[in-house]
Amino acid sequence: MKQFEEIISESRPTVVDFYATWCGPCRRQIPIIDNFKEKMGDEVNVVKVDIDQEKELAERYRIQSVPTIMIFKNGEVVWRASGIQSHTDLMVALKGIEWR
Repeated sequence: MKQFEEIISESRPTVVDFYATWCGPCRRQIPIIDNFKEKMGDEVNVVKVDIDQEKELAERYRIQSVPTIMIFKNGEVVWRASGIQSHTDLMVALKGIEWR
């Protein structure tokens, strides 16, 4: 998935939500991610990856439970957490990353 590689290689952070359509917690994560994306605007990229549609990416990043949220900067994973992450959790994670 070349476009994915280009997006995560940017200098601005990219928040990636690895999810599955059959996953209950993933469905609860959707409005949180959508709200986060709306509030952050162009300051960060937000990408959703369906692990059943993108099995190669899920294997590459060793996604073993969903939802798993990862933050990339310059192509490197700088933060990772599994389970539902609140808006506050995501903001705290971003504050720990030097990006502005």
